[in-house]
Amino acid sequence: MSLPSTSGTLLVPYYEHPSVRPAEWDALIAAAPRLHAVVLNPASGPGERPDPAFAEVAERLRTADVRVLGYADTDYGRRPMTDVVRELSRHRAWYGTDGAFLDQVASGEAEFTYYRRLAAAAWGLGCGTLALNHGTVPHPSYARIADVLVTFEGPWATYRRNHLPPWTDAGARLCHLVYGVPDGVDLAASARERGATLHCAVPGVGDHPWGTLPHALEMTGSR
Repeated sequence: MSLPSTSGTLLVPYYEHPSVRPAEWDALIAAAPRLHAVVLNPASGPGERPDPAFAEVAERLRTADVRVLGYADTDYGRRPMTDVVRELSRHRAWYGTDGAFLDQVASGEAEFTYYRRLAAAAWGLGCGTLALNHGTVPHPSYARIADVLVTFEGPWATYRRNHLPPWTDAGARLCHLVYGVPDGVDLAASARERGATLHCAVPGVGDHPWGTLPHALEMTGSR
Protein backbone atom coordinates (compact mmCIF):
# COMPACT_ATOMS: atom_id res chain seq x y z
CA MET A 1 0.00 0.00 0.00
CA SER A 2 1.42 3.38 -0.99
CA LEU A 3 1.28 6.12 1.61
CA PRO A 4 -1.02 9.10 1.07
CA SER A 5 0.69 12.27 -0.09
CA THR A 6 -1.34 14.52 2.23
CA SER A 7 0.80 17.35 3.57
CA GLY A 8 -1.69 18.95 5.97
CA THR A 9 -0.90 19.82 9.57
CA LEU A 10 -3.97 18.45 11.39
CA LEU A 11 -3.74 15.06 13.10
CA VAL A 12 -7.32 14.43 14.18
CA PRO A 13 -8.44 11.89 16.80
CA TYR A 14 -12.19 12.01 16.22
CA TYR A 15 -13.90 9.39 18.38
CA GLU A 16 -17.53 9.48 17.26
CA HIS A 17 -19.48 6.85 15.33
CA PRO A 18 -20.16 7.79 11.69
CA SER A 19 -23.83 6.83 11.97
CA VAL A 20 -24.25 9.21 14.95
CA ARG A 21 -22.22 12.13 13.56
CA PRO A 22 -22.35 11.76 9.76
CA ALA A 23 -22.14 15.51 9.08
CA GLU A 24 -18.97 15.82 11.15
CA TRP A 25 -17.31 12.94 9.29
CA ASP A 26 -18.35 14.57 6.01
CA ALA A 27 -16.68 17.79 7.18
CA LEU A 28 -13.48 15.94 8.05
CA ILE A 29 -13.32 14.29 4.65
CA ALA A 30 -14.08 17.58 2.91
CA ALA A 31 -11.08 19.09 4.74
CA ALA A 32 -8.74 16.41 3.36
CA PRO A 33 -6.02 18.80 2.07
CA ARG A 34 -5.59 20.17 5.60
CA LEU A 35 -5.30 16.76 7.25
CA HIS A 36 -2.10 14.90 8.02
CA ALA A 37 -4.00 11.90 9.42
CA VAL A 38 -7.22 10.82 11.09
CA VAL A 39 -7.24 8.34 13.99
CA LEU A 40 -9.83 5.58 13.58
CA ASN A 41 -11.16 4.32 16.90
CA PRO A 42 -14.35 2.23 16.58
CA ALA A 43 -14.35 0.77 20.12
CA SER A 44 -11.25 1.85 22.08
CA GLY A 45 -9.49 -0.10 19.35
CA PRO A 46 -10.88 -1.97 16.33
CA GLY A 47 -13.58 -3.77 18.32
CA GLU A 48 -14.46 -7.46 18.22
CA ARG A 49 -15.88 -7.46 14.69
CA PRO A 50 -15.74 -5.17 11.65
CA ASP A 51 -17.97 -2.09 11.76
CA PRO A 52 -19.28 -1.29 8.25
CA ALA A 53 -19.78 2.41 9.06
CA PHE A 54 -16.14 2.85 10.07
CA ALA A 55 -15.01 0.78 7.07
CA GLU A 56 -16.91 3.19 4.82
CA VAL A 57 -15.40 6.37 6.30
CA ALA A 58 -11.94 4.79 6.25
CA GLU A 59 -12.34 4.09 2.54
CA ARG A 60 -13.58 7.62 1.91
CA LEU A 61 -10.59 9.07 3.76
CA ARG A 62 -8.14 6.95 1.78
CA THR A 63 -9.86 7.95 -1.45
CA ALA A 64 -9.37 11.57 -0.38
CA ASP A 65 -5.64 10.80 0.12
CA VAL A 66 -5.75 11.02 3.93
CA ARG A 67 -3.76 8.72 6.20
CA VAL A 68 -5.90 6.51 8.42
CA LEU A 69 -4.28 5.44 11.70
CA GLY A 70 -5.68 2.57 13.77
CA TYR A 71 -6.02 3.30 17.50
CA ALA A 72 -4.56 0.96 20.11
CA ASP A 73 -4.00 1.52 23.84
CA THR A 74 -0.67 0.31 25.24
CA ASP A 75 -1.31 1.16 28.93
CA TYR A 76 2.18 2.69 29.27
CA GLY A 77 3.91 -0.52 28.28
CA ARG A 78 1.93 -2.74 30.66
CA ARG A 79 -0.42 -4.22 28.09
CA PRO A 80 0.62 -7.57 26.55
CA MET A 81 2.27 -6.86 23.23
CA THR A 82 0.34 -9.68 21.55
CA ASP A 83 -2.94 -7.91 22.38
CA VAL A 84 -1.76 -4.64 20.82
CA VAL A 85 -0.44 -6.37 17.71
CA ARG A 86 -3.71 -8.27 17.31
CA GLU A 87 -5.63 -4.98 17.35
CA LEU A 88 -3.30 -3.41 14.77
CA SER A 89 -3.75 -6.48 12.58
CA ARG A 90 -7.55 -6.13 12.83
CA HIS A 91 -7.34 -2.45 11.93
CA ARG A 92 -5.37 -3.36 8.80
CA ALA A 93 -7.64 -6.25 7.81
CA TRP A 94 -10.99 -4.60 8.57
CA TYR A 95 -10.36 -0.93 7.81
CA GLY A 96 -7.28 -0.87 5.59
CA THR A 97 -5.42 1.48 7.93
CA ASP A 98 -2.19 3.05 6.68
CA GLY A 99 -0.60 3.17 10.10
CA ALA A 100 -1.01 3.05 13.87
CA PHE A 101 -1.77 5.55 16.63
CA LEU A 102 -0.54 4.06 19.90
CA ASP A 103 -2.10 5.71 22.95
CA GLN A 104 -0.96 5.94 26.58
CA VAL A 105 2.66 5.45 25.55
CA ALA A 106 5.34 5.48 28.24
CA SER A 107 7.93 8.24 28.04
CA GLY A 108 10.84 6.76 30.00
CA GLU A 109 13.92 5.01 28.68
CA ALA A 110 13.14 1.85 30.68
CA GLU A 111 10.08 1.08 28.53
CA PHE A 112 11.78 1.77 25.22
CA THR A 113 12.52 -1.89 24.42
CA TYR A 114 8.81 -2.73 24.62
CA TYR A 115 7.99 -0.03 22.11
CA ARG A 116 10.92 -0.82 19.83
CA ARG A 117 9.62 -4.38 19.53
CA LEU A 118 6.07 -3.13 19.07
CA ALA A 119 7.19 -0.77 16.32
CA ALA A 120 8.93 -3.64 14.52
CA ALA A 121 5.73 -5.69 14.72
CA ALA A 122 3.68 -2.77 13.37
CA TRP A 123 6.04 -2.34 10.44
CA GLY A 124 5.81 -6.07 9.81
CA LEU A 125 2.04 -5.71 9.49
CA GLY A 126 2.50 -3.01 6.87
CA CYS A 127 1.91 0.07 9.02
CA GLY A 128 3.53 2.89 7.10
CA THR A 129 3.04 5.62 9.72
CA LEU A 130 3.59 5.14 13.44
CA ALA A 131 2.38 7.80 15.87
CA LEU A 132 3.17 7.51 19.58
CA ASN A 133 0.99 9.46 22.01
CA HIS A 134 3.14 10.11 25.06
CA GLY A 135 1.19 13.21 26.00
CA THR A 136 4.47 14.63 27.30
CA VAL A 137 8.05 14.98 26.10
CA PRO A 138 9.57 11.47 26.04
CA HIS A 139 13.12 10.17 26.14
CA PRO A 140 14.81 11.06 22.80
CA SER A 141 15.21 7.38 21.89
CA TYR A 142 11.53 7.18 20.89
CA ALA A 143 12.18 9.50 17.96
CA ARG A 144 14.19 6.69 16.35
CA ILE A 145 11.16 4.40 15.99
CA ALA A 146 8.26 6.76 15.29
CA ASP A 147 7.11 9.05 12.51
CA VAL A 148 5.10 11.21 14.94
CA LEU A 149 5.53 11.86 18.64
CA VAL A 150 2.65 13.47 20.53
CA THR A 151 4.57 15.47 23.13
CA PHE A 152 1.54 17.21 24.63
CA GLU A 153 -2.05 16.17 25.23
CA GLY A 154 -4.10 18.17 27.66
CA PRO A 155 -6.29 21.23 28.27
CA TRP A 156 -5.69 24.67 26.82
CA ALA A 157 -5.30 26.17 30.30
CA THR A 158 -2.23 23.98 30.85
CA TYR A 159 -0.88 24.31 27.31
CA ARG A 160 -0.82 28.09 27.28
CA ARG A 161 1.32 28.08 30.46
CA ASN A 162 3.54 25.22 29.34
CA HIS A 163 6.62 26.35 27.43
CA LEU A 164 7.64 23.00 25.96
CA PRO A 165 11.21 22.59 24.72
CA PRO A 166 11.39 23.01 20.92
CA TRP A 167 13.23 19.71 20.29
CA THR A 168 13.06 20.43 16.57
CA ASP A 169 15.82 17.96 15.62
CA ALA A 170 14.00 14.96 17.08
CA GLY A 171 14.02 12.88 13.90
CA ALA A 172 10.22 12.54 14.14
CA ARG A 173 7.47 15.10 13.63
CA LEU A 174 6.04 16.46 16.87
CA CYS A 175 2.31 16.87 17.50
CA HIS A 176 0.30 18.68 20.18
CA LEU A 177 -3.29 17.65 20.99
CA VAL A 178 -5.14 20.31 22.97
CA TYR A 179 -8.74 20.36 24.18
CA GLY A 180 -10.90 23.01 25.81
CA VAL A 181 -9.52 25.53 23.31
CA PRO A 182 -11.52 28.78 23.01
CA ASP A 183 -12.84 29.90 19.65
CA GLY A 184 -10.38 32.08 17.72
CA VAL A 185 -7.16 30.66 19.18
CA ASP A 186 -4.49 29.98 16.54
CA LEU A 187 -3.02 26.78 17.92
CA ALA A 188 -0.94 26.22 14.79
CA ALA A 189 1.21 29.24 15.62
CA SER A 190 1.62 28.20 19.27
CA ALA A 191 2.52 24.66 18.24
CA ARG A 192 5.14 25.87 15.75
CA GLU A 193 6.74 28.03 18.43
CA ARG A 194 7.13 24.87 20.53
CA GLY A 195 8.58 22.85 17.65
CA ALA A 196 5.43 20.91 16.64
CA THR A 197 4.46 20.82 12.97
CA LEU A 198 1.27 18.82 13.64
CA HIS A 199 -1.57 19.73 15.97
CA CYS A 200 -5.26 19.45 16.80
CA ALA A 201 -7.33 21.93 18.83
CA VAL A 202 -10.87 21.04 19.87
CA PRO A 203 -13.42 22.83 22.05
CA GLY A 204 -14.46 19.66 23.89
CA VAL A 205 -13.82 19.21 27.62
CA GLY A 206 -14.46 16.56 30.24
CA ASP A 207 -14.03 12.82 29.79
CA HIS A 208 -14.61 12.83 26.03
CA PRO A 209 -13.05 15.92 24.43
CA TRP A 210 -12.20 14.06 21.21
CA GLY A 211 -15.87 13.82 20.32
CA THR A 212 -15.72 17.36 18.91
CA LEU A 213 -14.32 18.56 15.61
CA PRO A 214 -11.04 20.48 15.44
CA HIS A 215 -11.32 24.22 15.92
CA ALA A 216 -9.43 24.71 12.65
CA LEU A 217 -12.45 23.30 10.81
CA GLU A 218 -15.08 25.15 12.86
CA MET A 219 -13.27 28.47 12.44
CA THR A 220 -13.54 28.21 8.65
CA GLY A 221 -17.19 27.18 8.76
CA SER A 222 -16.49 23.63 7.61
CA ARG A 223 -18.70 22.05 10.19
